[in-house]
Amino acid sequence: MRRVGRGRYEASPRAAPEPFRLPRAVVPRPVPDGAPLDHPALLFNRELSWIDFNWRVLAQAFDARVPLAERVRFVAIAARNLDEFVRTRVGGLRRQLAAGVTRLSPDGRTPAEQVRLTREALAPMWATMYDAWGETLGPLLASAGVRVVPVEDLRPAARAVLDDHFERNLFPLLTPLAVDKSHRFPFISNQSLSLAVVLRRPGRRSEHFARLKVPLGRGRFLPVDGCPGEVVSVESLIGANVGRLFPGMEVCGAWAFRVTRSAAVGRSDGDADDLVAMISEELRERHFAEPVRLEADAAMPERVRALLVRELGLDPADVWPADGLLDLSGLSDLASIAARSLAAPLGGAQPGDAARVAFEPWTGAVPLALRTTADDPASLFDAVRARDLLLYHPYESFRASVQRFVEAAADDPAVLAIKLTLYRTSDDSPVVHALVRAAERGKQVAVLVEVQARFDEANNIEWARVLEDAGAHVAFGLPGLKTHTKTALVVREESGTLQTYAHLGTGNYNPSTARFYTDIGLITADAGIGRDVAQLFHVLTGYAEGVRYDHLLVAPDGLRKRFLKLIRREAARAEAGGAGRIVAKMNALDDPAIIAALYAASRAGVEIDLVVRGHCRLRPGLPGVSERIRVRSLVGRFLEHDRIYWFGAGGNPKVFIGSADWQSRNLDDRVEAVVPVRDAGHRATLGAVLRSCLRDDTLAWTLGADGRYTRAEPGRRPHNHQETMMHWAMRGGPPRAALDAHL
Repeated sequence: MRRVGRGRYEASPRAAPEPFRLPRAVVPRPVPDGAPLDHPALLFNRELSWIDFNWRVLAQAFDARVPLAERVRFVAIAARNLDEFVRTRVGGLRRQLAAGVTRLSPDGRTPAEQVRLTREALAPMWATMYDAWGETLGPLLASAGVRVVPVEDLRPAARAVLDDHFERNLFPLLTPLAVDKSHRFPFISNQSLSLAVVLRRPGRRSEHFARLKVPLGRGRFLPVDGCPGEVVSVESLIGANVGRLFPGMEVCGAWAFRVTRSAAVGRSDGDADDLVAMISEELRERHFAEPVRLEADAAMPERVRALLVRELGLDPADVWPADGLLDLSGLSDLASIAARSLAAPLGGAQPGDAARVAFEPWTGAVPLALRTTADDPASLFDAVRARDLLLYHPYESFRASVQRFVEAAADDPAVLAIKLTLYRTSDDSPVVHALVRAAERGKQVAVLVEVQARFDEANNIEWARVLEDAGAHVAFGLPGLKTHTKTALVVREESGTLQTYAHLGTGNYNPSTARFYTDIGLITADAGIGRDVAQLFHVLTGYAEGVRYDHLLVAPDGLRKRFLKLIRREAARAEAGGAGRIVAKMNALDDPAIIAALYAASRAGVEIDLVVRGHCRLRPGLPGVSERIRVRSLVGRFLEHDRIYWFGAGGNPKVFIGSADWQSRNLDDRVEAVVPVRDAGHRATLGAVLRSCLRDDTLAWTLGADGRYTRAEPGRRPHNHQETMMHWAMRGGPPRAALDAHL
């Protein structure tokens, strides 16, 4: 198929798209001879490394092994990622520029240089996203029977139905805002979809401008009556009927546009008592923050684009033209429509194409240790008391484990207290409902609600009010120090004494994201860990200084020092002639001190494997610096979010899981908790998980010293880590051979 006009396609002589070649945003600087291990040239740029990560996400849209609806969804994910990057990272760099900041990044670049480099690197990504949709996925969906149809191409009967829908369901919602001497240019809210409408009075040449905000609260696409699989976008229906909003005027045209505003706003220090008010004010500031990007229909006339640029205070270089559907994050709605509509294999599918339109639905398995427990709350605590419970979501059910843990605590009369950190959760959170129920039943409930969790601030403030109204003790983090740890503590009376049960994990208490984020968790009745967790909550809700933890690794007090000690221990072993080994899995790696320590360990002879999903400043494979370090990234149907840290070769490694990445912000500016995994069987399980990541030749990308990511080539028996984890979860754990293998 090939595009011959907006929304129109015809057969293409090329049966399948050419293989997607991954561009490279990062271009590192040469390393001088004798450079120290903290030299800027030994680090990749963080912003450009993130752009390379989003290229790996977008590459899934070009992978014929991925089901078609999921390929469309990956375009939406890449677009949504890009939206957040522009708001946070580009917005932050622009704010530094405006403030006259000249401080260099760890890789030795000024804010001005980074703004230029990111702008240059994002332009081809933007173009490729639109090519992915317009030249590849749109035609494939059309050939399969799902089409986004221009309103003007509809048959009269179908058009009449949609015009009636406009009259009844859209017309009352729309508010045309004129711009002239008596009407100032309206405020354009962040990332709202709008139409720029140009009008004339009959018989006059002068033009008038008006803005229409497109209401998307009920979905982006509307079905076409009598044409299964065909949809029209809401904005195209409004554009086709825009004349009804301006009776007596001549409509010269209507073009879609979208404004992105910076999320980087100033934050002043303040007392904890004023934190909620401070965050509420920050949300208001962010709402009115300066624009940093204008997405505009490529067909928009230059005079209209210039008006928007001028009124928004932007530079012409901040305009991102869109050829076709604006705001590709909305394609997630279309992917869901396609997944529901298409059940048969694609017509004309080529060998190697995905036969199904969407991934097979996955329901996490009930953890083996909980499959035989009864429904009564006490049985879960009996199982944990018998042996620590190691969890791996979404392969194992969050609902049947972590959610059940909190709900059982709320319902069990023997439970006296529940404490939990809340960083992000779902809109209708069963975890919060359980905490409310527990508080209403007279249990001691203490919740640390992090109101500084970016883009979840308003939601968390509302949950805090709900919990307080129920009688729970609600505390907030301190300004400038986010509470990112994922920790819960249950105190239960057993035989006249108090027994603690602690959950520590890598993911949020969010049942929605637990369906597609991979996360590790540990529920334990270990008294020492329970005491450390209780102490951590005392620090979070009260006053404490110089606290010592016997088992947990806690940031910002001691986590960095402990990680560096563990890395140096492996280096010392290697230097003494032993085998040094480090394997770590995380979301991102950017801390210069950790990276320098890894370089030193590599020089000493330590074999190091890093599985880093997102951005990575470390340069692997540099002779004399990092030749024993290998970095890979896994990108698949589930978002790799778990953090596992493995130190040691042979029979008694030190293994940890927790909420912290090896990023400076996690080590210095957040409250994090990392817990040791002591059970030998659980360590073997985590070793099998890490080995599976390192064996993957289906989802994996390997990072070179030049900054280029190369996709792994599947072998004769391809190994897909995520499919392997689903299989292991269903059978109750890894096979013996996987448990016995060494890292």
